[in-house]
Amino acid sequence: MKNNFIDFIKIYCKSGDGGKGCIHFHKKKYIKKGIPDGGSGGKGGNIIIRGNSNIHTFIHLKYNKHWIAGSGNPGKKNNITGKNGKNLLIEVPIGTIIKNINDTILVEIIKNDQKKILFKGGKGGKGNIFFKNPKYRFPFYAQSGIKTTGNWIFLELKILADVGLIGFPNSGKSTLLSIITKAKPKIGNFPFTTKIPNLGIVKMNYDTFLVADIPGIIEKASQGKGLGYTFLRHIERNLVLLFLISSEKKNNKMEYFILLNELKQFNRKLLNKKRLLVISKSDLIDNEIKKNIKNFFLKLGENIIFVSSFTKEGISQLKNKLWDLIQELRVK
Repeated sequence: MKNNFIDFIKIYCKSGDGGKGCIHFHKKKYIKKGIPDGGSGGKGGNIIIRGNSNIHTFIHLKYNKHWIAGSGNPGKKNNITGKNGKNLLIEVPIGTIIKNINDTILVEIIKNDQKKILFKGGKGGKGNIFFKNPKYRFPFYAQSGIKTTGNWIFLELKILADVGLIGFPNSGKSTLLSIITKAKPKIGNFPFTTKIPNLGIVKMNYDTFLVADIPGIIEKASQGKGLGYTFLRHIERNLVLLFLISSEKKNNKMEYFILLNELKQFNRKLLNKKRLLVISKSDLIDNEIKKNIKNFFLKLGENIIFVSSFTKEGISQLKNKLWDLIQELRVK
């Protein structure tokens, strides 16, 4: 489906109102006015956010943008408290940032099953039994429940992948993702076949790590060219950045510097992340060319690996290198 991937959305939330307190008097023969026994109102329902690792987009919120929790029921006679309003649970992908209209972060969901009460329900009003005292033995008064106000909030997704695949269109990112994981991204020999981030899980013995294929960026992406910076925020939380440059390109060194510059324009801090340079389609070049490329990038202090999704050259080495980098960073 087109537009299946939604990583930014605005929704309306309102927690439940508190129920009204009850005014009631239990009649007795020897007490003319009766004994106050009005119960308190029930509490309004909360709006709760919970992380769900099985969700990767906000598509489930696209057609349900109004979330209103149940209000508490009024109190009853015989000092019976009204029923509490039903809570509302909103499930979101791991990596969701929730902000209010002032752009203040309310909560960040970074773990599966992480829960947070976003908006508390209103307290129920006290019934008239609560106000009985020696001075006021027959209070004809009860509180109204606390009314809550609705809030528009913004949900922004930054995928919490261990590795972010970065490169120009047609550099082989989708093909590589399909080789090292069981993901089945759209693959084609034309620019921008990847229009949304694709995720895949790499298995390493009894452990795994997550890889995100970010849609290709090109020179002047910072000025809106191509897909611009639409999806670059997803790499802000990646542990390792994997720069993928095709060996087919005559000037792979220039591509490398363009990628660095575009990341710098978007967020300078991205350049401080651990990165690995991978030359794809290595079966198309000879050993002499590989040697020249390797020497150039080693002088720049870059880790470099040659891979071929066709012949599987360097694939095992790549997975092991990524795993070592991830383990090193996870310990920190």
